Amino acid sequence: MDVRKVPAPVKRVVHLGTRSYGRLTAPRRMTPSFLICGGQRCGTTSLYRALSAHPVVLKAVLHKGVHYFDVSYERGMSWYKGHFPTHRQADKVREKHGVAAQTFESSPYYMYHPQAAARIAADLPGAKLLVLVRDPVERAYSQHHHEVARGFETELDFGNALALEPARLHRQEDKLAADPGYYSFGHQHHAYRARGEYARYLSVMAQHVGRERIHVVESEKFFTDPEQTYDEVCAFLGLPTDLPRPEFERHNARPRESDMDPGIRRELRNHYATHDDALITWLGRVPVWRQA
Repeated sequence: MDVRKVPAPVKRVVHLGTRSYGRLTAPRRMTPSFLICGGQRCGTTSLYRALSAHPVVLKAVLHKGVHYFDVSYERGMSWYKGHFPTHRQADKVREKHGVAAQTFESSPYYMYHPQAAARIAADLPGAKLLVLVRDPVERAYSQHHHEVARGFETELDFGNALALEPARLHRQEDKLAADPGYYSFGHQHHAYRARGEYARYLSVMAQHVGRERIHVVESEKFFTDPEQTYDEVCAFLGLPTDLPRPEFERHNARPRESDMDPGIRRELRNHYATHDDALITWLGRVPVWRQA
């Protein structure tokens, strides 16, 4: 059966039933050994697919992103564990390959939600975190197009959406940090400029989980040299690198010039200058998009 042709209401019923069963069997299920935490519109789906193809990696059931540590934390750990494979499945992987299986999920909003890092540190104390970064100017423009396409953004003009951002985000991070049950649609979907300030979010994550548990990947490097980047990620995660790699698609090193207004591009480039400088300490070099 082609699942893409299954009506949405039927999919929802199936997913609900699977999650309910997963919750009941939570003690028999794995917990993630690593997470893809962000950033949004930075190639997380591509990295998720590549790692899902690794012979000793078992991906989350149903969805690549569970969104537990950001918007579903009140559901509890049994609900979360219900999204992952069983230890029996992991045993089969160990029997076949001689190494322990790992499981993971990818929820890019984890990087930005004020409470996510502390929750991850408390509930997954040994988990490693993967973060992808991308030219923040192009990332912001891509996110706006994405939110418009999904119907989450009614302001079709990118410049106007940027102008609205301060009002939309006013005190939202403070409210999210203070109230575990608070949800902000604007913070999740309309933070175009803020999302590219990578270093400040990485700093917060490091305070909670430790810098040694965070690996940062430039999406431009992943797309142009996927084999090396993939091997570096596998080494960080403790995954065998002597097993067959997935098939990779190669992309241009530089993003295509979008039809963004030159004035907006220039303003954003200036805005991100100090944030890009702060990112050098994480990458060990000047970001690709800042290189001549």
